[in-house]
Amino acid sequence: MARDVWHVPVTTTGTGSTTALRLFRLRDGRRCAVGFSSPQALAALLGPDQARTELGEPALRELIAPLGVDTLVLDPRLVAPPVTTPAVPPAPAPTAQLQHR
Repeated sequence: MARDVWHVPVTTTGTGSTTALRLFRLRDGRRCAVGFSSPQALAALLGPDQARTELGEPALRELIAPLGVDTLVLDPRLVAPPVTTPAVPPAPAPTAQLQHR
């Protein structure tokens, strides 16, 4: 029986002594875990410096179940709208100053 290994993004402390699973959100706001079929697929979406670990699906499900997360997404694609540079708002019009008598 072949063992499917997912490449799962994690975060680590500055010293590298603690590793935590990185969770994401679906469009409807629910949390989900993601896995990638290859290290290259993970790096293509999250960047080459993204820390990762290898987990089988059962192990990943066991890790996320106590967190109330039950959705896994394999090889997700970026669905966020592209980031645009906000336009610089016009300067406010000068206001009249009140004189106190």
